[in-house]
Amino acid sequence: MRKKINLLAVFLLPFFLQAQNAKPEMAEFFRSNGKIYVVVAIMSIIFLGVVFYLVHLDRKVNKLKKSL
Repeated sequence: MRKKINLLAVFLLPFFLQAQNAKPEMAEFFRSNGKIYVVVAIMSIIFLGVVFYLVHLDRKVNKLKKSL
């Protein structure tokens, strides 16, 4: 089983390395138009929303644990 995994990794490694060298065209487009800051701001807002939701949920679960 281990030999098969190693053989598969050897054959797939060049494809993964080739994908690493490709230039991200969408990122270049956003950078050239100055919209990368809008994308970063939206991603930050979404991330902070998820973090605040998880903190709120954790507090509720801890409160329920204490009441039991």
